[in-house]
Parts: sequence; structure tokens; C-alpha cells
Amino acid sequence: MTELLEKAIERVRSFPPEAQDGFARAMRRLTGDETEIVALTEDEQAAIAASKSAAARGDFATDEEVQAVWATYGL
Repeated sequence: MTELLEKAIERVRSFPPEAQDGFARAMRRLTGDETEIVALTEDEQAAIAASKSAAARGDFATDEEVQAVWATYGL
């Protein structure tokens, strides 16, 4: 095990059990040891289809539109 991984694991040991489990699940997903299938709602599927269609048309947000969204969240 590398020193970097050992340091990360040592840090995670100090976290509450629920947080440790979250890190463990993330590591397992990253290594391909565990996969989770998430079912999308019909609305989510429609939103993705609409986004793909817009991208195929080259219909992207302007810089001003992106800045307005970021400003909404204080970014």
C-alpha cells in the first residue's frame, strides 16, 4: 500500500461510521468492485433526451447565461 493511500485511510478512520461507509462505497465503485444502478424517472429521462437534442443542434448556453446561473448560487 502506498504512503498516500495509508494516510487517506488513517484520516477516514477518524470519521463517524456512516461517513466511513460512504468512503468505502466510493472506493469500491472506483475500483469496479461494486456498481449501483440508478433508475431514472421519466422526467429525468426526458430532460436528458432534451439536453442531447440541444447539444446535437449546437444549442448551448451563452457565457452570460452561465454567469447568471453561477450568480444565483453565489459563485
